[in-house]
Amino acid sequence: MSELVTKSESTKAESTPSRVSQSQRELMLKRMEQNPQRFQQMVIEESMQLIRETLKQGKLSAEFTEKLWQLLLANNELSVALQRYLWRIPLKQKRAFVQALDTHLSGRYPMFKGLSVGWPGSNNIPPYVRPAEERNKDFDLVSQGYLGYMGLGYSLREVELFVWLEVIRDKQCEDRPCEIGVPQCDRNGNPAEENDGGCPVKIHIPQVLNLMGEGRFKAAFELVRDANPLPNVTGRVCPQELQCQGVCTHNDRPIEIGQLEWFLPQRERELSNGEPPKPADINPWVAATKPPVAIVGSGPSGLINAYLLAKAGYPVTVFEAFHVLGGVLRYGIPEFRLPNQLIDDVVEKIKALGGRFVANYIVGKTATLEDLKRAGFTRIFVGTGAGLPRFMNVPGEHLLNIMSANEFLTRVNLMHANEPDYETPMPDMDGKEVMIIGGGNTAMDAARTACRLGANVTIVYRRTQQEMPARVEEQHHALEEGVVLKELRSPCEFNGDKNHTLASAKLDVMALGEPDASGRRRPQSTGEFELMKVDFAIMALGNSSNPIVKDANPDLNTSKWGTLLLNKGSQETSLSGVYSGGDATRGGSTAIKAAGDGQAAAREIMGQLDFNTKEVEGLVAQASRYTDIGQAAPKIVKRRQLTDEIVEFTITSPLIAQSAKAGQFVRVLADEKGELIPLTLADWDAEAGTIELVIQGLGTSSKLINQMQEGDCFEAIAGPLGQASHVVKHPDNQSVIFTAGGVGLPAVYPIMRAHLEIGNKVTLISGFRSQTHSFWTAEGDKVENLRAAYPEQLEVVYASNDGTLGIEGFVTNPLEERLIQHREANDANAEQTIAEVITIGPPMMMRAVSDQTLGYEVPCVASLNSIMVDATGMCGACMVPVMENGKLIRKHACIDGPEINSHVIDWDKFLPRFNQFKPQERQSQIAHKLIEE
Repeated sequence: MSELVTKSESTKAESTPSRVSQSQRELMLKRMEQNPQRFQQMVIEESMQLIRETLKQGKLSAEFTEKLWQLLLANNELSVALQRYLWRIPLKQKRAFVQALDTHLSGRYPMFKGLSVGWPGSNNIPPYVRPAEERNKDFDLVSQGYLGYMGLGYSLREVELFVWLEVIRDKQCEDRPCEIGVPQCDRNGNPAEENDGGCPVKIHIPQVLNLMGEGRFKAAFELVRDANPLPNVTGRVCPQELQCQGVCTHNDRPIEIGQLEWFLPQRERELSNGEPPKPADINPWVAATKPPVAIVGSGPSGLINAYLLAKAGYPVTVFEAFHVLGGVLRYGIPEFRLPNQLIDDVVEKIKALGGRFVANYIVGKTATLEDLKRAGFTRIFVGTGAGLPRFMNVPGEHLLNIMSANEFLTRVNLMHANEPDYETPMPDMDGKEVMIIGGGNTAMDAARTACRLGANVTIVYRRTQQEMPARVEEQHHALEEGVVLKELRSPCEFNGDKNHTLASAKLDVMALGEPDASGRRRPQSTGEFELMKVDFAIMALGNSSNPIVKDANPDLNTSKWGTLLLNKGSQETSLSGVYSGGDATRGGSTAIKAAGDGQAAAREIMGQLDFNTKEVEGLVAQASRYTDIGQAAPKIVKRRQLTDEIVEFTITSPLIAQSAKAGQFVRVLADEKGELIPLTLADWDAEAGTIELVIQGLGTSSKLINQMQEGDCFEAIAGPLGQASHVVKHPDNQSVIFTAGGVGLPAVYPIMRAHLEIGNKVTLISGFRSQTHSFWTAEGDKVENLRAAYPEQLEVVYASNDGTLGIEGFVTNPLEERLIQHREANDANAEQTIAEVITIGPPMMMRAVSDQTLGYEVPCVASLNSIMVDATGMCGACMVPVMENGKLIRKHACIDGPEINSHVIDWDKFLPRFNQFKPQERQSQIAHKLIEE
């Protein structure tokens, strides 16, 4: 500023007849010492006058531009005052300023080159995006925003000015379309429920831009944060081109509102060196002045709901189904789009406000919504997301190497299957031909992820690129990174090789017809086909609603699509005190709309809670105890070595023990880098708060688990999962036969006990390789104790391959005898018949029993713990091909099972799935020195 002041003073001196006297100068200096701020303001006003006069001339010299830029870089009060002034000058003068930057400073700042052409409507300084050839081989952030320029050597202050130059393009429209959207009408001319565009979380965008234009970045950040605690998350994944930027009056080049939104929190993080947030002065759980609220799901709607309620002084507990927090933000969005650190930052903010989290808690399985109310949570917000992945239901879809995008992305994003020191397996995609089916953001994420794993990726889409619902930016990035787009094609059949592995796809050639309900032209088959070589196919066709919550709470009203219905003008469901939002109510939608729903629900909850002080204190204490129980680590309290390779564990898990039913299983994670595996509940004790698992060490994960000792804790155990066994009272002349092979016995045990408890007659045929591989068979152990308790109802038959225990041979031998007796009894109209056969054990044994019973027309169910990732239906990995009404369809072991009618299972197509990751499993065991190479 001093140079400009000097110029101002010299100009003034030339027009003034007499110079300032010595006494006047001394007086001026004295006043400056007494009131430096007033003198500083005088200097600012003098300088502004000079800048104003120079800008009016329309052309700035190189020297003037350089000095002006240096003043802006100084980052002091004078700089901010100058920013404020330049923000407010007429557009013509702003153009002169930008022209000067383009002309005189583009040598130092290449992004200024050509900036003035079409500025402000058609040109700007874009955020920094890493070059495609650099980024398509790693998972580092692609669009690094304006702060990405720091990686090129520019200072934070320079980056702030790049951002400020983007802001001063703003027109400050009086009707605020970027904030509130543009009113729309339906087909009948009536006002639509939602405006076109605008901000779903109600950020006051014009005010934010005004603050940034004045150089007040911190104030702008605080204004954003008050509306949306997730700006560095939603700013990255929100489809701004359809929301705030979609209605920007700069049609050619909208203001980069999304980038500005997440620049602000990242700038604060940069200034604070990533220091964690300070805890709130008053913890809501300690103060106990407001009733507790339960939030189900830690996705975008749940996190914003929890933040706003905790900030307002409500004790909140967030219940999350996975072992890490973030929901779809974590498992569905790759780190090259959304770094996990940003999700962790939001979680830490909520914890700093007193919010609490319970992971591995599946509402509808671990407990019902009514259970949460009984635990003291007077209000509940359900933000469980959409749920089940959709498939095409075309021939060959059962083949290996066909998976949902949910499964694929979860393996990589959540379970880090792409990293060598993590146990979750992933097919080797390097150099393979990968087909992505779909055109949304998930399809782009899957395609770009597969590209980073070394695959040759083709997106197959039944419409054209113009109709693709994915963000334009994501499409652009995918194509830049080498992904190929095959338009107007739809797979109608998949072909496999002799190993039941995908080899090619038959594509239906499509053409676009008339628009459908979405406004997009409907794809129609032309009758032409083409064949495409494919090694992997990934379905990114959207999601259906997961039935777990609604099935466990039948009073919840749902749409025909399974989404939760809300009361008109409210986020409240048909259950009083239960609110919802996001994909659970909208179906497939966006993270920003989910966040908006969570925000609206929080405000509604805060306006409807009315309890007296004593009631509140009691509810808080009750909910706090329940949260403590949920947060307790699953600790091994007893370990028993049953055989050389089989171990029985008793584990602390009170909430699972309270809800467990016969036939259900749990999802287990031994350690942070382990693999999620399903294990059937062998037993449980609700009073003691423990569950029992029996594990045979076959693969890496199970062998490592069996090395654990008393006092060790599992990283995570979630459940109980799956449908409970169908246990009904049969007539006295009918019996239930169980065939258990090896570690199928622990799965059989609680189901068998449940049948005995209601008075059914039971025959257990338990098979082992030999006596040394048997367990629970000695006097005083589980099976013999059960036989002693029910001597008239329970018949026990042991079989072993070598004859060292019971009957020599397989379980099918004694079963055959009983099936023959069953047929003879029926032929003779005798009393004794078989009600059903339940088979649990090695897959080949279950198939043999299924084939055997089919010949005798005896009902048979098989309990299937197939390959799973999440075990709640979200991934779609545990597909079981079944025939119904002459058509091959898919069921899922974790949602429809684990017990499935064995006679409708297509075993030829199902059994190969158990060997899907056999090569990866072998390499893992070699790496852990569990087997020799």
